[in-house]
Amino acid sequence: MAQVRPLSAELSLQAHEELGEISGKIESDLLTLKQWIGKQAHLAARIDDQFLIAFLRGCKYSLERAKEKIDMYYTIRTAIPEFFVDRDPQNKKLLEVLRLGLCLPLPIPVPENGSRILLVKQGAYDPSKVSIVDVLKISYMITDVMIWEDDNCCVAGQTILVDLQGLSFGHLTQVTPTLLKKMTSSIQEAYPIRQKGMHFINPMPGFESLFKIFHGFLSEKIKKRTFVHGSLEDLHKHVPKSLLPTEYGGDAGPVQEIIDDWTDKLLVRRDWFLDDVRFKSDERKRVGKAKNSDILMQGSFRTLEFD
Repeated sequence: MAQVRPLSAELSLQAHEELGEISGKIESDLLTLKQWIGKQAHLAARIDDQFLIAFLRGCKYSLERAKEKIDMYYTIRTAIPEFFVDRDPQNKKLLEVLRLGLCLPLPIPVPENGSRILLVKQGAYDPSKVSIVDVLKISYMITDVMIWEDDNCCVAGQTILVDLQGLSFGHLTQVTPTLLKKMTSSIQEAYPIRQKGMHFINPMPGFESLFKIFHGFLSEKIKKRTFVHGSLEDLHKHVPKSLLPTEYGGDAGPVQEIIDDWTDKLLVRRDWFLDDVRFKSDERKRVGKAKNSDILMQGSFRTLEFD
């Protein structure tokens, strides 16, 4: 029997209707993935049921797409090691970044679609003291925990709330074209999380004008789900106060409580993170052309796709 955490009645129905999840097929689909992984000489991959079902759900039960995502999930750990090595949550430097609360899943999901809100505070650190690599490393650590623990995120997807307060030229210069391509490859191709929408709050002067130009190049689906809010009042028209922290005019408690909760989550999983470094691809053993960092970075920038 598959060792998978039972879904709530609401999420179970949503998984069936939106993702094509059929309870009677879960075990056989998981077995198919395990057998496939066992035949991939280049992959040292986890085969836990709870881990694998996140990829099935994130790929709407397309086995081929799930295989591609799993392969890329471990390939990026070899191709982009700076994001995925030395992930000890007790490390002083990482713990300091974690406690800044730069990437925070909010506790209450969106009622309308069940998605998890991810609060991203892009300007809430000193770029002269904090490396963007460490910021991203913590973000991926949190996302890895979500894959294992957050059924709302795995079934219903993720809504991103980007707080631009404090964003400066110093922050922007950290995001080089190479780094941006690495981020795009990992988020879009490797992680089994469906993006449901994006909201920007506290834009700097001129951001809204620039965004209107950028907005014209987006698909209609993305246009309908991407918003820039000039005030909290406007944000509340789209995201209920009940879901937001106190600092955003909401009723879901202070940001510090959420930071403390997620700090505890990562510290509890310390042994898991220390062990996780051994799971990755060995491109010397891959049948066919190796996927190194140069191959991952080829081509034009990929746009973030919404499900």
